[in-house]
Amino acid sequence: MSSTVAQRTPVLVTTGTPDVLRWTGFGGAVLLTAGAWATRAVPVALGAAIAGAGLVVLAWALLGRVTPDAAWLRRTLALWSGPLVLAPPLFSRDVFSYLAQGEVAARGLDPNVVSPAVGASAEAVARVGVYWRETPSPYGPLFSTVERAIAEVTGGSPVAGIVLYRLVAVLGLLLVVWAVPRLAQLAGTSERAALWLGVLNPLVLWHLIGGVHNDALMLGLMLSGTVVALHALDDLRWWQFTAGVVLIGLGAQVKLPALVALAVVGTALARRLGGGLVRFAGAGLAMVAAAVGVSVVTSLAGGAGFGWVQALGTPSKVNSWMAPTNWPGFLAGAVFGPETGQAMISSARIAGFVLILCGVVVVLNRHLRGGISEVTALGMMMSLIVVLGPVIQPWYLLWAVLPLAACLPAGRWRTRVAVLVGVFALLVPPLAGNFAGRVTELVLAYALGIALVGCACFVLRRVPVAVQN
Repeated sequence: MSSTVAQRTPVLVTTGTPDVLRWTGFGGAVLLTAGAWATRAVPVALGAAIAGAGLVVLAWALLGRVTPDAAWLRRTLALWSGPLVLAPPLFSRDVFSYLAQGEVAARGLDPNVVSPAVGASAEAVARVGVYWRETPSPYGPLFSTVERAIAEVTGGSPVAGIVLYRLVAVLGLLLVVWAVPRLAQLAGTSERAALWLGVLNPLVLWHLIGGVHNDALMLGLMLSGTVVALHALDDLRWWQFTAGVVLIGLGAQVKLPALVALAVVGTALARRLGGGLVRFAGAGLAMVAAAVGVSVVTSLAGGAGFGWVQALGTPSKVNSWMAPTNWPGFLAGAVFGPETGQAMISSARIAGFVLILCGVVVVLNRHLRGGISEVTALGMMMSLIVVLGPVIQPWYLLWAVLPLAACLPAGRWRTRVAVLVGVFALLVPPLAGNFAGRVTELVLAYALGIALVGCACFVLRRVPVAVQN
């Protein structure tokens, strides 16, 4: 009887070494930034920007197969963010809305009531996207205070204003970088994978750094507050728990969806105190009281007032083509006319809201009974809000992707989330602006970008990594 001994021999995985991928992503970020500045060389500039975005997505995706350590990933995030910090606003022009809304606030008006077209200078209004010119700010009192402070400090200078808003975004991202690995610890998953999928992903680079969206501040406060509050529950450190709740409440004063984290923290508190519906109801009332208290203090201390309450529905006035709840209406509108389509959109949004509420009840019930972790509950509820909400923007995915990255184990669902991130990272042209009537230019630019990324992919596949079977 004979036997053979399997020898462990190295095999080649053609994904490139981590350092090669790191510098490929950095080169992509530089190319994206250069294309964004070279606006006169369209479509070459747009093609270069698309190629740069593609290189970053390619390098990020391949890094998911080698997953270096957490410190290496943090340094790579800093490296890839560097060029984007120096770029003009990318992927959207929302930051110019912030500037105009801040000017409205600096003039002593309420930006949640008075639109930029009414309360800001003609120069500021001209830079704002067409829709937001006539629309009051939909943001909470904390961000309105930030807008006013930046307008007063900069005197209305758009360049200085963008620099300060980007600084706010970087501070928010630093909170996210601190919180995500700690959420992974709480969920018992890989910190490295959480950093790769949740923090280094292109949507963070594009929209929190490049696009200067206030979601960076909202997510940073929400996630860091969740970490602080959940850690305090181990031995019921009430001051620390309160600090975490306040941080989450402040996040909600930037954008309201952050309140979901209070539901998670409140349910975790009820479980820590013994569980049951009575304790769940008591903890829920405490969270509501905390949210109201933070809201009142923020509104009064910052001088923003309470006009933001009537502006909560402003974003839903946009018929977002990405939102699944709007798709039946678009179809009905194409067949039966715009009035029927709008009626269908309104009905589908109500149905989506009902489904969100039902889904939240189911998730909180499973969380209360110990069926899922706090981080999983947060990711699931944020996913419901994003998918079934009335509006979806590419950066809204981060509300769900960040907690999901911290709780999903290796496997099918983590891969699906990564694919979704990659698709949405390339779904919108990187140069902010209106491309209506410029389809030919857009097609040529994408063809150029795809060709350059294809060449890079071919080269990277020639750089092997030796790993053990």
